[in-house]
Amino acid sequence: MRVGIHLPHIGHKAGPEAIRRAAIQAEELGFADAWTSEHIIVPKGAPYPPSAVFYDPVLTLTWAAAFTKRIGLGTSVLVLPMRHPLPLAKELATLQNLSEGRLILGAGVGWMEAEFAALGVPFRERGRRMDEGIAMMRAVWGKDPVSFPARHIAAVIEDMRMLPQPVKPIPIWIGGSSEAALHRAARLDLSPGEAVPIVRRLRAVRPDPEFVISLRSSWDGQDDAALRARIVAYGEAGVDHVLVEPAERALDDWLRAVERVARAAEPTRKD
Repeated sequence: MRVGIHLPHIGHKAGPEAIRRAAIQAEELGFADAWTSEHIIVPKGAPYPPSAVFYDPVLTLTWAAAFTKRIGLGTSVLVLPMRHPLPLAKELATLQNLSEGRLILGAGVGWMEAEFAALGVPFRERGRRMDEGIAMMRAVWGKDPVSFPARHIAAVIEDMRMLPQPVKPIPIWIGGSSEAALHRAARLDLSPGEAVPIVRRLRAVRPDPEFVISLRSSWDGQDDAALRARIVAYGEAGVDHVLVEPAERALDDWLRAVERVARAAEPTRKD
C-alpha cells in the first residue's frame, strides 16, 4: 500500500520555507506522494476550516516540485466546480510537465455554499459542473485541435488549440464519500471497518488495478502504535493508498510528526 503525506500549506505554519522543507523531507523519508488541499475564500468565523490561511494548492505543488525529483504531487482535493476548467487545465498541464509527470488531480464537488456564492458559482449545479469540467479538461489534454460541446460551463470550444499537452496522462481521483462521489470514483474518508464493504462494492465494478482506492486520514500525533495499526487495517481492507495529515500547528512539531508517520507506515509502504 502506498502512503502519502500532506504538506504544511495551511495555517500559520505555512510559507515558502515550510513547504520547501516538508517536500524535501517527504521525499527523503520515502513517501509515495505529497498533497495539498483547497479553500479559496471562507466566511469570517467559520468553524471549519480551522484557518483562513490557505496557500493555493496548484502553486504550492509547483513550488514543491522545484525542490524534489521523485515524489508524487497531488491535490486532496481541488474543488473543481469553483474553477473554470480551461485555465485550470492549462495550469495542471504545466505542472505535470514541469514536474516530469508526477501530478495526481484529486477533485471534489465542494461543500461550502458561501464559498461558491462569493465566487459567483451556482452551488446547486456543482455536480454537473464537476462532470463537465473533467470531460472538458480531458478533451483539451488529449486532442489538438479540440472541439467540446459545453452545456453547463460558459465556454465556446470549436476547433481550438491548447498546448503544451501533458507529457503523460494526469490521473484523476474523485474526492468524497457521498453516493454521487462513489459513482464518479473513489476517494474514501472512512474507518477501516467502514471501508471494507465500500471497497468490495467498488472493486466489483472496477476490478482493474489502475483504479486506485485512496483514503485520507488525519492523525493527532498521540499514539504511533494506533496509527500503525490503522494503516495496516486499511491495507487489509483493500485500500491502495492512504494520505495522512498531521494535526500539529507549529512547523517543527509538524516535521517531527511526519517522521513518526514514516516509521509507522514502514511495514506497509511500497514504491
